[in-house]
Amino acid sequence: MPRTYSEKFLLELSHGDPKSLGVRLGRLCVDANLPAVYVAAALEVSRMTIYGWFRGRGISEKKARVVEVFMDLVSKDMAEGVLPAKNIKDGKRYVESLLGITI
Repeated sequence: MPRTYSEKFLLELSHGDPKSLGVRLGRLCVDANLPAVYVAAALEVSRMTIYGWFRGRGISEKKARVVEVFMDLVSKDMAEGVLPAKNIKDGKRYVESLLGITI
């Protein structure tokens, strides 16, 4: 079951390297209220990989391109008011609409 981001995690994220693609992804997902489990599904990685990226762990070049496209889509929808998701269910629906599948 998806959970919201913990205070401890949010504090760690706020101190992360702003140049790191994973940290920028984490901040965007928090701002967009997208749970890590659904972000993991969208990017075809595990939830633990997502949290590693959010904490600044490296992202392969191949995945970095996918992450950047995902971030562009989320940023655009943030600017247009589609996001942030109101709740976990809406976050799931949003990711499902991006993927065109049920997760």
